[in-house]
Amino acid sequence: MVVIQGMRLAIIGVLIGVASAFGLTKLIASLLYGVQARDPVVFASVPMLLSAASLFAVWVPAQRATRVDPVDALRCE
Repeated sequence: MVVIQGMRLAIIGVLIGVASAFGLTKLIASLLYGVQARDPVVFASVPMLLSAASLFAVWVPAQRATRVDPVDALRCE
């Protein structure tokens, strides 16, 4: 459940970022040298890399949380 919620936020952010980057390509096209403004390799690889990093960032704490005994987590000491 935690992984799904975290990845939902990450995917929404990636989609917003790709849409805004695709919309702003005309603005930054004059600043690029040797690379097309709408390079398909970049538009495919960067979202996959960010999604993989987000999955790792959500998965590791979720795995650690599953190893904690619920009784010990709820006990107030």
